[in-house]
Formats: sequence, structure tokens, C-alpha cells
Amino acid sequence: MNSNELREKFLDFFKERGHAVVPSSSLIPDDPSVLLTTAGMQQFKPYFIGRADPVRDFGSKNTASVQKSFRTSDIDEVGDESHLTFFEMLGNFSFGGYFKKEAIQYGYDFITREIGLPIEYVSVFEGDSEVPADTESEEIWKALGVTNIKKLGREDNFWGPTGSEGPCGPTTEIYVKSAGGKDIEVWNIVFNEFYCNPDKTLRKLETPGVDTGMGLERLAMVSQGVPTIFDTDLFRSVMALLPEAMDIRRKRIFADHVRGVAFLIADSVRPSNKDSGYVLRRLMRRIIVYGEKGINIKKAFEHIVREYSSFYKNLTYAVIEGVFDEEYQKFSKTLRRGLRELHKQDMITAESAFMLYESYGIPYEIIKEEGGEHASALKRENFDKEFERHQEASRKGQEKKFGGHGLILNTGELKAANDEEVKKVTRLHTATHLLQASLRKVLGGDVQQAGSDITAERTRFDFTFPRKVTQDELQQIEDMANKVVEGDFDVIMEEMAYEDAIRNGALAFFKEKYPERVSVYSVVKDGEVFSRELCGGPHVRHTGEIGKITITKEESSSAGVRRIRAIIEP
Repeated sequence: MNSNELREKFLDFFKERGHAVVPSSSLIPDDPSVLLTTAGMQQFKPYFIGRADPVRDFGSKNTASVQKSFRTSDIDEVGDESHLTFFEMLGNFSFGGYFKKEAIQYGYDFITREIGLPIEYVSVFEGDSEVPADTESEEIWKALGVTNIKKLGREDNFWGPTGSEGPCGPTTEIYVKSAGGKDIEVWNIVFNEFYCNPDKTLRKLETPGVDTGMGLERLAMVSQGVPTIFDTDLFRSVMALLPEAMDIRRKRIFADHVRGVAFLIADSVRPSNKDSGYVLRRLMRRIIVYGEKGINIKKAFEHIVREYSSFYKNLTYAVIEGVFDEEYQKFSKTLRRGLRELHKQDMITAESAFMLYESYGIPYEIIKEEGGEHASALKRENFDKEFERHQEASRKGQEKKFGGHGLILNTGELKAANDEEVKKVTRLHTATHLLQASLRKVLGGDVQQAGSDITAERTRFDFTFPRKVTQDELQQIEDMANKVVEGDFDVIMEEMAYEDAIRNGALAFFKEKYPERVSVYSVVKDGEVFSRELCGGPHVRHTGEIGKITITKEESSSAGVRRIRAIIEP
């Protein structure tokens, strides 16, 4: 079966068994505790802990999905036979609908009957001083005729939370034999019986749940009878583009990175020097280096879009190409000079590696790879420490100076040098909320915040949108925001749980990380909610305090991201 057939078979299998099929969530997660979506269960976290109602939202206590996932921890490992950055996770979930017996039965039936693979062995949690052995799962497997059962400890068969806290519990894993003769774990079934607190202590969940994950790439490998994931139909067309003489490790890195880049861009991540944007930039610049060696990167993007866009509708070649071209233009100007400087060095240390990054934009991965023996002593952790040291020094420098005088307010988004400027940026801050709400109402709900910067002179707001905003649309946006100012709406702040805020329709800047309890600012009048956002303030109390909002400019910030600037007048 090809990958499309595997996705369809998996979802149909669980749909026939009363599961609601839920679309993949974005790689930019709602969960503020993680940088990117790393597992299928992340979008369902509120349901496992009882903060959301699955029957109300999905019509069932049981769901299934194919989730786009990305793990930055594996970037340095990519190049072997199995590690990936981007991958797809097949999963079925239950929030009090069923538990161990049904979950194990489903796993057994799908692998042995639907896919037609014999189970080599399974593993269960052996127990420890805090959590007892999972003898129930062991007995269920035996009743199904599976007698090759391995009992393993917490490191192997106990799933921790995604982020600093969350649901967790013992697991049982299904292993099958690969074409190369290796035993491959294809499915991990987690029984969420506990909640892991921030101090790592466990408490029992009132309603235990099921969270499973099966990597599509591994399933494709074993079902298609090929030796590695890079031999499956998921990678075959891109691998075929690469020169035959190219080192196999580099082939795999390129195939992984070009796919990861395409999906990150499609989910509105844009290259930058922080957070998910930095992850994207690292991957993009690595494949640009390979492109300099004669690989047709754009052809590879075409293959990715053709292979995946029937299932992931937001994969658009024009957007991917536009973002890539812009980064290529920025990086290619200094790449050759940077590589020449790199090759001059006899021994590359963390300090000299960071100098190459700072001066020429060359990421760690390229320095390590291109440096060869000269970079043999260079370690990721040392480079990261140098990077953090520089960021801290830069942050302290910014706090000391702003336009020649000290700052009394600098949140990163809002900057003010005295009490009078604080009043101005406060008015501009609330005006920015009105502009975002107006943008979404005029241009559509797909508009997402991509960054903002507010000084006493103006607000600058970046948002995702694929084209130039017309003059008529800008006028509608401006008029709508000013109508709320004239209406003197109330600006109300409420504190609540993060999950409750999102469920109540509050907008969040998903590149930010939020605490468990958040502040929500709502602009309301006579029961009408015009705007509701997660925010740390400060804000005016009534919109009438803002003054007249005027949009002064609309322009491109980067591919797929637009920028508006606005001022306020008394």
C-alpha cells in the first residue's frame, strides 16, 4: 500500500469503530509549553484533563487523526536510516470512551488483519516504586495469542507529558520485523492514567484515556517491504532527483529537510533568528548549501507538493517558493565568503563557529558538516551556550539604550522611554488589537498575527496573508476599527486557564509560550464582543481613549506575510 492508502485505511478503520476523524492541527501549536507540534495528542490535551468536552466538540469520546509533527531534538541525528524532523503520526484517542482492552484489540486487528503483518513481540511496563506493573495489558495480549511479551522500565514503556506537565502513563508497544530483519516498533499505545505535575510528581486522573501514535513513515516501510524509510514512496521521488554519487547521509538529510521546510512554511512559519523561525532557517540554509552543489531544490519542492497536497490542502508551491527565494537571496550573498572563511580555520571551536554564524549566517549543522576533521571537537551544547551568552549580552544592551535614553517599558513588543510615552504605547497597543480583529473580519479568519512592534510614534503589525491588501480593504479595516473607538467599547481583562481562553475564542500569538493561567482582554459593548485576545497588557479601559486610528502603510514583510503601520491622533 502506498502512503495515501495507508492514511485512508487507518482513518476508515477507526471511523467504522465509532471514532470521529479530526484533521491535523498546525505545526504551530496551541500548547504554549512546546515550540512545535511534536505528537498527535497535543491538540487533544484539554480533553484528557477534563477541561474540554469531546462529545460537544467531536460528537464522540473517541477520535482518530493523522497529525503533522516536528521534533527539533532529532535534527542532528538526521542522516541515518530512521531519524526525521518532520513526520506524520497516525493516532487514535479516547477520553473515557474505552481503555486497555479495546485499545489493544484495535492495535492487534489493524496490524495483523488490515495491514497483514505478523507481530514479532510486544512490550509492557514492568512497574517501579511509584507505578505498579501493567499486568492487565500483559493478560490482554496473551488472550489474543501474543505470547512474546517483553517487560520494560520507565525509560521505554512510560510516556511522559508533552511539555513541562500533562497527562501520562504506562505504554504497550507493538514490534514487527522489517525487510532488513530488524525488529521495528511501529505503534505505541499510551494509557493516560496519571497527570504529571511541574515538580514531576504524579496524580491519578479521574477519567483515564488512551493516546496512541504510529509513525506513517515506519508503517510505510514495513508494509512496503523496503529496508529504510527513505526507500518508501514518501521519499522515493525526491531521492531520485539527487546525484547518484552523492553521499547517502547527505541524500537523507536533504530529503528530510526539504520536506520539513515545505510543511513549516505551509503552516505560516517564517525564517528568523528565534523560536520556530530559527528552526526553519537552519533547515533552509542547509539545503541551500546542497543547492550550491548542483541540486535542484525547487524541483524537490514540486515533488513534495505533488505527493502531499491531496491530503494536506494548504501545501502551495507558490508560497513555498516565494519564502524560499527570499531566504536564498539573503543567504547566498554571504554563503560563499563564509565557507571560504570556514575552510581557512585549522580548528573550529564554539567561539569561532558562533563568529561564522554571526558574521555569515552559517548554522551549526553546516559548520559541523563542512568543517570535517577541523570541526571534530565542536559540540552542539557548546555552540548553544555561546549563542545564549550572546543573546543575553544583546538583551542587556537593548535595555540600557533606546534612542539615546533609558527605557522604562520594554516588553519586546512595546517600548517607551517615559510616562508620557507609556500612555501613547498603551493607546496604540489596544488600537493594534482592534486592527487585528478588523483584519480578520475583512480579510478572513485565516489571518494570523506574525509579529508586532509598538513605539510611541506608531504600531507595526505583521500578519499572514497571501497578497497585497487593496486600498478599499484597508479603508474598510480602518473604518471598522474607528467605529469601535467612536462606540467607546469597554476593555475588560479576565484571568482564566489557557485552555478555557482558547475554547472561549480568544486569539493567541502561537509563536509565544503562555503560562497555565493567562490574561484575556475583551473589547465589548452591550454583549457584543469585537475582539478577544490573550495578552499581558497594558491597555486602555475604554476604546474612546484611543483616538483616531490611521493606517499609514501596507507592505510585504516576507513571503506570505504582510505588514501594516498605523498611528493614532487625539
